Amino acid sequence: MTVTVLAVGSPGRLLGPAIQDYEERAARYWKLEARTVDPEKATKNRAVDDVMAAEADRLTAATPDRSEVVALTRTGKHWSSRDLARYLNQLAVRGSEGATFVIGGAYGLHPRFVREAQRRLSLSSMTLPHDLARLVLAEQLYRAGTIVRREPYHKG
Repeated sequence: MTVTVLAVGSPGRLLGPAIQDYEERAARYWKLEARTVDPEKATKNRAVDDVMAAEADRLTAATPDRSEVVALTRTGKHWSSRDLARYLNQLAVRGSEGATFVIGGAYGLHPRFVREAQRRLSLSSMTLPHDLARLVLAEQLYRAGTIVRREPYHKG
């Protein structure tokens, strides 16, 4: 089973090293693949919906076949760390191809992309910059692995 993190844009200098660290840690537990797509250029004369739609097309093209898509969105379901661990463990037990967690760009994910995703996950009711969302997700993927293996990292 492969866990894919698919994001619009590459991590920046500030959070990039922390993201890389947690993604490497998570890769001890899951076959982890990090993919990025280029952000769409926004201009004054271009509608936000057009920018989001172009990014959604890139994300769709970059999504692995037969992977369950989990759109990260403020309006998604709130999962605990144990819920995430249970979800990933169930996918592995079922022999699933995996899950792809998708993080949008500056304007978020296009509503069409969110509707078409099999699941919607909220990391917070607050709007998070996409690098911070990716860091939180990477840490939670690592934490989920430690929960599944009953290792002492998770204290909650």
